[in-house]
Amino acid sequence: SPWKPVLLLPSPPALSTSCARCAKDRRLREKRAISERQLTRYFVDRRKVRVVGGQGGGGGHSFYSEPRKVFGGPDGGNGGDGGHVIFKADQQMKSLSSVFPFYQGFRGERGGSKNCYGANGAHVYVKIPVGTLVKEDGKVVADLTQHGEEYIAAYGGAGGKGNRFFLSNENRAPKLFTPGEPGQERVLHLELKTTAHAGLVGFPNAGKSSLLRAISRAKPAVAAYPFTTLNPHVGIVHYQDYEQVAVADIPGLIKGAHQNRGLGMAFLRHIERCRFLLYVVDLSVPQPWIQLQDLKHELEAYEKGLSERPCVVIGNKIDLAQSRINLPLLREQVAERVIALSALTGDNLEELLLHLRELYDSYVKTEQSQGESPVKW
Repeated sequence: SPWKPVLLLPSPPALSTSCARCAKDRRLREKRAISERQLTRYFVDRRKVRVVGGQGGGGGHSFYSEPRKVFGGPDGGNGGDGGHVIFKADQQMKSLSSVFPFYQGFRGERGGSKNCYGANGAHVYVKIPVGTLVKEDGKVVADLTQHGEEYIAAYGGAGGKGNRFFLSNENRAPKLFTPGEPGQERVLHLELKTTAHAGLVGFPNAGKSSLLRAISRAKPAVAAYPFTTLNPHVGIVHYQDYEQVAVADIPGLIKGAHQNRGLGMAFLRHIERCRFLLYVVDLSVPQPWIQLQDLKHELEAYEKGLSERPCVVIGNKIDLAQSRINLPLLREQVAERVIALSALTGDNLEELLLHLRELYDSYVKTEQSQGESPVKW
């Protein structure tokens, strides 16, 4: 027979993912750890933004005409309105680094024939962090403190009128139509203020970052040199009844911070949004009560009444021998409640967590009694 049998070989098996040696490594790569000094390149709390509303679409200019009806009259529709530029507070945003310096709304479409109106231009939404102030010429025009709150930064221009709009008994064939109006143009300054329930206030190397690590899952940089923390960190303290208290680690202040010394007023404004303050004092230094006096002086010099908010004094580094000697002296000099603990070893953290909840509950009752909704995380 001229036909020869053909031996069909089995096709090679497909790549098996069940075998450990053949399977591809599908594990996600771990994110590279960013140090505190590298993080400052991505943290932006001030931004100058130029916003322009969308141009309105021009009005249509046409006349209706068909067989046996040549003079059907004007039928040019109106143009669409330009889109707005809208700032929207988003709880997922923590910095203004993703905000561009220029935004413009979309243009409205031109009016068409047969009385067809042009479509309106789409709005441009700009996500900004909760707790952002919007200023124009030094004046506050918006304060976005709630998630989902919106502010129209620039209105879009109105659409032009088609020649159908100008039809009247005196003018049966109007040729007049108007172009779309330009959008609103503004130059705005965005200023971020951290929105947290409690703020850790203290001098450099007082142990604020270590304390925030101990009571929450936040991981600010910790080192043995001053000014380790260069931007605020917010940690969330969880309780058994599912309440969450936000605690902000404010960078260390020095004498003359209200005069823009050290980190200066760049981070003093973050304390304005804190409902109650946690003064962190290093018990191992001589005369630790002087630290508390200096801290209150800086807050009061920056904004009157800021140092009078509900507070508690935290004596850190109680695990040192000198701290145990200074603790009774501090309690004699300070009228506020003093909680001695060690952020390094975790001693007496329970007392701080219980008192923190008491401050939070009193804040919620005060807001509800005034008819306002408390900040929730």
